[in-house]
Amino acid sequence: MSLSVLDELESKIKQAVETIQLLQLEVEELKEKNAEIESAKATLNQEYEQLKAEQQSFQERLRSLLGQIDNV
Repeated sequence: MSLSVLDELESKIKQAVETIQLLQLEVEELKEKNAEIESAKATLNQEYEQLKAEQQSFQERLRSLLGQIDNV
């Protein structure tokens, strides 16, 4: 092999290594964002369940009050 072929191969390998490193950084950033989104999703699901329980409680109280009015 000639020296220029080796130089070209070395350049391509360095470029590939740099690309891999950049992609690894991007993967880590995406993993962090995904974790943040999962956490936000869990919080929203918890709030949804709480609001749903409150709504059911209000509906039950309203039905009870309407039942009392009907009995009068």
